[in-house]
Amino acid sequence: MKKSIFYSIIFASLFLVGCSEDFLDPERNTNVLTDADFNEYSEINPDLIVGTLDGIASFMIQPQGITTQHYDFGQKGVDIWLDILVGDMALATSGYGWYNGVANLVSTVDETQDENKIIWNYYYKIISLSNSVIMNSGGNDAEPETPELGRILAQAKASRAYAYFYLTQTYQREFDLTQEILPYYDGETTETAKVPASQIYDLILRDLTHSLELLDGYTRSQKNQIDQSIVHGLLAYTYAAMGNYPDAKLHADAIIDSGKFPLTTTGQLAYPGVGSGFNNINTPSWMWGFDLTEDLGHQLVDWWGQIDYFTYSYAAAGDSKAIDDGLFAQIPANDIRKTQFGTGNAPLMPINKFFDPARTEMEQYIITTDLIFMRVEEFYLLSAEAAAKTGNEGDAKATLIELLTIRMGGVAEAEAYVNPLSGASLIDAIYLQTRIEMWGEGKAYLAMKRNKKTATRGTNHVFRAGSSFPYNANEMSFLIPRSEIDNNPSIDSQN
Repeated sequence: MKKSIFYSIIFASLFLVGCSEDFLDPERNTNVLTDADFNEYSEINPDLIVGTLDGIASFMIQPQGITTQHYDFGQKGVDIWLDILVGDMALATSGYGWYNGVANLVSTVDETQDENKIIWNYYYKIISLSNSVIMNSGGNDAEPETPELGRILAQAKASRAYAYFYLTQTYQREFDLTQEILPYYDGETTETAKVPASQIYDLILRDLTHSLELLDGYTRSQKNQIDQSIVHGLLAYTYAAMGNYPDAKLHADAIIDSGKFPLTTTGQLAYPGVGSGFNNINTPSWMWGFDLTEDLGHQLVDWWGQIDYFTYSYAAAGDSKAIDDGLFAQIPANDIRKTQFGTGNAPLMPINKFFDPARTEMEQYIITTDLIFMRVEEFYLLSAEAAAKTGNEGDAKATLIELLTIRMGGVAEAEAYVNPLSGASLIDAIYLQTRIEMWGEGKAYLAMKRNKKTATRGTNHVFRAGSSFPYNANEMSFLIPRSEIDNNPSIDSQN
């Protein structure tokens, strides 16, 4: 796709704004389309609805979609913040200061900081775009007459559910269905005051359940498109966050049992293996991601521009992101994942997991390495966690052994690690393996929240080295931004 076409989709899609006054009164800005305009134009050109749906996927990776800050680039920007919060990603050096606020746990207790605004507006923008597609596809209760219309409605509903799910995880300190947490917009109902978490979770589950039905038989053409596997994944995460582990396991196992996504091979896990590196959308274990091409023109303001030593990046220039040395020490010596992290000029940086294949320091300027949102290993770990927490330790161990066999060099090595475990030690081991396996992918934070763990930092953090913070500490979640409180009269404080 050409860069001009790509960002034309973005521009056309972003006529809907995020939340509060802008969301409620779009007509006050004559440069944006109103819903009435959209209804009229979409009747003339139905492709506008499809373009808006495509724009949601594009917005997930758009540089500086909310602000001009260099850590503002959609979902992958959020993933970095979440990994820093859980402590597994250390800001090991700080030359430019982009991540100082989160690494020092200042931004999460100050509602005026940009990080709060970026995350809030990013997800509510996706909700707004999704609502527009849903309303122009017949509404929340629509039953589309054709598979194509069903696919459009399903993907929009899944996108809305994805955004609301991440809002629940980042803006609620711990799961409580009775707590009022977020404004609620479903395209038909507008509640600018915070509603109970139960109302948000009900919408997420309704959206995903309906989406799963509508996507039956759909085969996507690109991995940035949502299909049934992605919906199963979102359902697994949602049920797990709610403590409903039987249903979480049901959906995690649906992904595994489909056979569509083989486990990442030993060679793919770390350089110099064949096909190594988490940089290619065509890796069979990748379920959801985005194919970055030269025509898109992504440069410094990108996930790779903050993480990769071999990209023209902050990571190589003085803002290095490394694995927490305490976590690294817990990776067994025979585990291939221990070799994902560097030494020498790049101590504990992920130079053998996330890298430009040319492997020349600061070489990749126009970014063509791809972005990952979801892969199959997440659901082996979530299935094992759910099994262990529901008393099915045999199933939990078998699933974990299957995953670790590839990583530890063989079945005997994996069994030696797993078989002695039981009860709390088994659950703790699955949590540890989730942190190791998903390093740099933003998922350990979700595991910390649902497992009610404490984040303890090692010695290689610029800020708060050696400190510990429980999952529900104020520092571990974001705040409703001051801009929202100022512009939304229905919200007057964080409480």
